[in-house]
Amino acid sequence: MNATVKPRIQLLSQRLSNQIAAGEVVERPASVVKELLENSLDAGADRIDIELEQGGVKLVRVRDNGSGVEKDDLPLSLSRHATSKISTLEDLEAIISLGFRGEALASISSVSRLNLISRTRQADSAWQVEAEGREMASTVKPAAHPEGTTVEVRDLFFNTPVRRKFLRTENTEFQRIDDMVKRLALSHFDTAFTLQHNQRAIHRFEKAVSEQEMQRRVAQVCGPAFVENSLLISFESNGLKLWGWLSLPTFSRSQADLQYFYVNGRSIRDKVVTHAIKQAYRDVLFHGRHPAFVLYLELEPSQVDVNVHPTKHEVRFRDSRMVHDFLFSTLHRAIAEIRPEDRTAVSDNPAQKQADPMSGQERMPLYSPGNLSYPTGTRQYGDRGQQPDGNQIRNQMAAWESFRADPATSTLPETPDDIPPLGYALAQLHGIYILAQNAHGLVLVDMHAAHERITYEHMKTAADESGIRVQPLLVPVSIAVSEQEADCAEEHADKLLQLGLHVNRMGPETLSIRQVPVVLAKADAEQLLRDVLSDLREHGTSDRIEAARDELLSTMACHGSVRANRQLTVPEMNSLLRDMENTERSGQCNHGRPTWVQLSIGELDKLFLRGQ
Repeated sequence: MNATVKPRIQLLSQRLSNQIAAGEVVERPASVVKELLENSLDAGADRIDIELEQGGVKLVRVRDNGSGVEKDDLPLSLSRHATSKISTLEDLEAIISLGFRGEALASISSVSRLNLISRTRQADSAWQVEAEGREMASTVKPAAHPEGTTVEVRDLFFNTPVRRKFLRTENTEFQRIDDMVKRLALSHFDTAFTLQHNQRAIHRFEKAVSEQEMQRRVAQVCGPAFVENSLLISFESNGLKLWGWLSLPTFSRSQADLQYFYVNGRSIRDKVVTHAIKQAYRDVLFHGRHPAFVLYLELEPSQVDVNVHPTKHEVRFRDSRMVHDFLFSTLHRAIAEIRPEDRTAVSDNPAQKQADPMSGQERMPLYSPGNLSYPTGTRQYGDRGQQPDGNQIRNQMAAWESFRADPATSTLPETPDDIPPLGYALAQLHGIYILAQNAHGLVLVDMHAAHERITYEHMKTAADESGIRVQPLLVPVSIAVSEQEADCAEEHADKLLQLGLHVNRMGPETLSIRQVPVVLAKADAEQLLRDVLSDLREHGTSDRIEAARDELLSTMACHGSVRANRQLTVPEMNSLLRDMENTERSGQCNHGRPTWVQLSIGELDKLFLRGQ
């Protein structure tokens, strides 16, 4: 058999190297649109128009009013690694632009027919450069165009038919572009966007400057129901700032399709971020449900590396542990501080609710950083004012009981401010639901679910205050692990001890568990340690112990709560309502189901066709 002759090393042609780069940067039409829009945004455009044909395969045209490209730079703009956005290593380590690799236009033009027309503010006329993929030859000639740039990309992958075969249907490719445009629209409120597909107008996002205009754009992208069921949060600490819209736990999704997260204006997917948000919602979401959010993290550019992947969807934080803890603590406390008054402050005018997608904005209090300063287990109102004192509550209750006993000679407080958020109990329905009247209308409460959450929160507070009680094992559990896991256990020995796990390293790949938390004495100690080590290696932190403890407390709370068909007196029902108003996460039971719902006067009128 003849030996295979190894070919000599040779330089690739410009066309082939560009097409290889295009394989990383230009996966599909949505990749083209993303790169062109990011160039427009980096050029300072505050208006961008996108036109598509056949899902972007036949035509992608992006026009902006940005700063434009100089005539002499036009041919260079189609070269690989040619960019105006960085010039030194220092620039690369502190990137603030969306694009910076200098590969986009060269890669796109290598697999399409590209036409670029641009005019700078100082130029008397515009100039045009054309390139066709096969030969990569470009020509520059005069053109008519206002200040800004238009890029036309036609016949994508016309010279790489194999790549074209991997594209999906026209509708699927368009939906990818639509999602990408929405993501950019949510991160650049000060820019107007229009999207047209096959000569049909799809989106028109006007510039959004005020908070109300920004909320309107969020409603356009995510739907008015999301805005109406979200908290607007803002918090800053240690050089990190997090702000945006966070859905109420009761507004959950069957899939993770309404989740937008940005780092310094760049839409990203990151396992540290995902884990922190999942942890924050762990205690309030129904099994298998996903939260919805539009969140923006801002930090020094030098603290995050965006040069991880050619598509720039992924980032790497310099201190991922700090970012994780910041996100978790902020969101966890924001969710915990949601109170019934946040959800009942909504207009009673049904016509307004139908006509104006922003009608729910009153139920979005600005979340204050002050709310994060409370010790674990304390229940305060934060910026919502101080909790009513006992005398005030007793006087309100006495007035209500007097009114129920003799309406003819008694009067109720006239101002809504004097009525608690969940109002006063009227009756009990089928031994399951409490009917209450508040300033907005009717409140229905699942009494078992509500009491279960209250009991659960009290038990967690007591457990937090008493610390983790531990129990030595009569017979230590020896487990075989990888060397990396053993190294991790040894490195985090003190952290494991704080979690109630006393672990010794007995050999290069052997660990011994000598002590576990009392509440988890009957748990699978080996699997518990493996899960904790996995978290520590992945995120530098773990909530497995707390999660397992809380699961046990949740079960105990369920059995210790009032059962269905138990008759409660009116004072008992009112006491439960007041406890709900002062308990963290009281809007959901331990399993994530809602504990109460509000029917406004307007909604009740609608049921009976009043005013129609």
